[in-house]
Parts: sequence; structure tokens; C-alpha cells
Amino acid sequence: MEKAIKRYAPIFVLPTMIAFTIGFIVPFAMGVYLSFCKFTTVTDAKWIGLDNYVKAFTDPEFGHAFLFTACFTILSVVLINVLAFAVAMFLTKKIRGRNIFRTVFFMPNLIGGIILGYVWQLLLNGILGMFQRTLTYASVYGFFGLLILMCWQQVGYMMIIYIAGIQNIPGELIEAAKIDGANPKQILRSVTIPMVMPSITICTFLTLTNSFKLFDQNLALTNGEPSNMSQMLALNIFETFYGRTGWEGVGQAKAVIFFVLVALIAVTQNYLTRRKEVQQ
Repeated sequence: MEKAIKRYAPIFVLPTMIAFTIGFIVPFAMGVYLSFCKFTTVTDAKWIGLDNYVKAFTDPEFGHAFLFTACFTILSVVLINVLAFAVAMFLTKKIRGRNIFRTVFFMPNLIGGIILGYVWQLLLNGILGMFQRTLTYASVYGFFGLLILMCWQQVGYMMIIYIAGIQNIPGELIEAAKIDGANPKQILRSVTIPMVMPSITICTFLTLTNSFKLFDQNLALTNGEPSNMSQMLALNIFETFYGRTGWEGVGQAKAVIFFVLVALIAVTQNYLTRRKEVQQ
């Protein structure tokens, strides 16, 4: 059976590889090439070297979008994971209706980003309207609006991962710690957190990549701000490519830079995960 599988595996893999090449490899290679060109369509591309990358790195809006995204990502990663872990700890206790609470907390993750953005735009603008402000009045309102939206959407999903990690902690280990006289804080610090480190690693990098790549919610919640100070990287790239005539190549260069940043995050995640597995 193993010989037959090895013999015919390339035949079964071939259609998938062809589709992957046509749908991803070829467009990606064209995108990298176009980032070094000035173009309106792919048929009139003209090679100009690194000019697009120079414009991208010297674009003040792109620099601000990067700093805005970095600050948002750091704060959202901390808040989402702390809240998700706290909710998971609470919902792993023997309380009535805990499965209902888990479902309720998880449900926001099933709603699309655009819908969430418009719903929270109405809610937050209604509250800010009492103070004669809107989400687009200043970047700080957009920042915290996005933070609230992201926490509301992602906490439930991360909670499920933390619950799975907490439930895998051997009960005998907790009992042994109690017999040794450990209080709840000591059990949390010395037993629970070390035992759920794989879940913490997964949730940290999921929230990191989700926050860094945020687009739909940013577009729906804060798009239309005159100064563009609430733009994150993905939205800035979109606006550069489709909203600024003659900047298509610059938008493509920004997209390549964005891909490199996301790839670095993914490689780091893979390295740290493998390192944890080796240490265990």
C-alpha cells in the first residue's frame, strides 16, 4: 500500500499544485515584478528599479500607518489574550450555564468584519455624538474604536483555545499543588500558566497576525477620515493602489513590504513553536 501511495502521489498532487501555481505563485511573482515597475495595467509595465520602494519608505502616510498598526497590534495582543485567558479560567469552573456563556462569547467571531465595522460604527458614533465627536474626529477615537471592536470579536475565539489548554492540565497536578499548600495565585503562576504555554503561544501569534493584517474593520469603521490618521497598513496599501493615480507601482511595493513583514511574523511563530516542542 505504501509503495502504491508513493508511486501515485504525484498524480493526485499535480492538480492541486497546478491550481496553486496559477492562483498564487504566478500572481505573486508578477506582483513582485510590478513593484519595480511603473504601470497602469500589467501590459504597460515599465521597469524603473527601486523608485517605488523609495517613494513607499518616504511616504509619511505609510510611516504613520506602520506606527499606528504597530501600536494597535501590541495593545490588542495584550488585551485580547489577558481577557480571553481570564474568561477561559472563569468558564472552566463548575458554574451553571457555562456552555451557553462559551457560545455567546464565541459568536462575534462568526460575524464578518465589514458588518462588525458598520455595527460598531453606529454604536460608537452614537455614544461619541453625545460629546459632539465621531470616530473620524481624531485618530485616537478610531484607534480605541478599532481596539474595542477587535477585542469583542477575537476574545471568544482565543477563549476556546485557552479552555482546551486548561482542560488538558492533569487534575492530579492541581491537587498535588493544593496538598503542598499552594494558594490560588501560586497555582496560577506555577502550574496553570506553564502548562498552557502552548495555547498562549498559539493565541499570541494568532492575535498578532490578525491585528497586523486588519483591513475590513478598519475600512468600515474609520474610512473617510480626512487626515487618514486612522489608517492601518492594509488599508493604506489599498488606498495607495486604488486611490492615488500614478501610484499603482508604489502600492505594489508597499504590498511586497507588507508581505515580508507578515512572513517574518509567521517564521518567528514557527521557530518559537518548534523550540517549545523541543524543550518539552
